[in-house]
Amino acid sequence: MARLMSMAVIVVVLAAMMHYSAAQTVHVVGDSTGWTVPQGGAATYTSWASGKQFVVGDTLVFNFATNAHDVAELSKESFDACDFSSTIGSIITTGPANITLATAGNHYYVCTIGSHCTSGQKLAISVSATPGASPPSSSTAPPPPSEGGDSSSSTVFAMLLSIVNNYKVLAILEVLFNDLGQSEI
Repeated sequence: MARLMSMAVIVVVLAAMMHYSAAQTVHVVGDSTGWTVPQGGAATYTSWASGKQFVVGDTLVFNFATNAHDVAELSKESFDACDFSSTIGSIITTGPANITLATAGNHYYVCTIGSHCTSGQKLAISVSATPGASPPSSSTAPPPPSEGGDSSSSTVFAMLLSIVNNYKVLAILEVLFNDLGQSEI
């Protein structure tokens, strides 16, 4: 009976971990362009985000050089006006910056340095609570673009982060199965 109970616990834990692991995606903002003043204006980041699904638990990686750019989250009104007087949370000044999406809804990110925001270094995304779900409805504009930069190091970092998360799941399963194999019937 103890062995059957242990198997049931393992199956439940495995299912929960697989769901968590599958729902986590690392998005490198702007892909190879990175987080920079976009040559194509705000449409660059809007276009980048339009082909992606963002889900609670996903991570945004903003690839930028420290002191050249930063990342701040704003309300829709502040985003539209590039008004940095009331950011949501702290301004992240060290790059690359990783932001885990913790809530569903619309999220707005900008660079607060100089005229970067008004030049299009801003990103608006809609985040869903679960994969496949539609984000809360709103009449917001898509995100803005970014200028070129080398994001190969943060792409590698993002892939390593994904591998580490998957490895943690496998390590936990190995411990559980080893414990199960050593238990008495």
